[in-house]
Amino acid sequence: MTRATLAKNPDDVSAMFDQAAPRYDLTNTLLSAGQDRVWRARAREALALRPGERCLDVACGTGVSTEALGRSGATVVGVDRSAGMVGRGAHRPVTLRVGDALHLPFRDAEFDAVTIMFGLRNVVDAPAALREMARVVRPGGRLVVCEFSHPAWPPFRTVYLRYLRDGLPRIARRVSSNPDAYTYLAETIRAWPAQRELAAVIAGCGWSHVSWRNLTGGVVALHRAVRDAPRPAPAAPAPQEAAA
Repeated sequence: MTRATLAKNPDDVSAMFDQAAPRYDLTNTLLSAGQDRVWRARAREALALRPGERCLDVACGTGVSTEALGRSGATVVGVDRSAGMVGRGAHRPVTLRVGDALHLPFRDAEFDAVTIMFGLRNVVDAPAALREMARVVRPGGRLVVCEFSHPAWPPFRTVYLRYLRDGLPRIARRVSSNPDAYTYLAETIRAWPAQRELAAVIAGCGWSHVSWRNLTGGVVALHRAVRDAPRPAPAAPAPQEAAA
């Protein structure tokens, strides 16, 4: 794949993840020094699922997060565009489906909550995906976006960007089934909007009460939001009595 921008070819991205699937979860844990598990746990806490609720896990990958979310007692469905990723998670006791975040195969207002963990920046049109997630969530339902972001402290940000450029690709070459994918992923992280910018995008896509929380100094940010209630249609004017 060519060097990454935020204008992506969906088929290329899916093929890249298909190739990375065999060692994807192990590679992520090694590259993050185990922090990926902490970040996903914080996202689950923020989502605050309850027994009996329905939740959609978008860009679910091999279903690691989907399975963990299901332990809440909620009914959780995972969807991912990569058939290779979904296939790797076929053994899990949850429903995983192949599907596009831009055209989710679900009815309007079908879910109480939706999450996307480390997948939004890989979607070709992030605002369209956010609007589509709003479509399938009931008014008042919840959104949690867990995504790589921008460290707030400049010295730490400098070290982190150096790791993305040099350290991450070097480690990926040793452990990943598709090392080139991690060069691409590092580039998408650098190109991704900062916390406040992403919050503004979310707020413009059918979500309200948008807030965020930095994890690991801003390496990752959790954005939370609530599905807007539909605005009532304006009342029709009362009929006027005709003049005599």
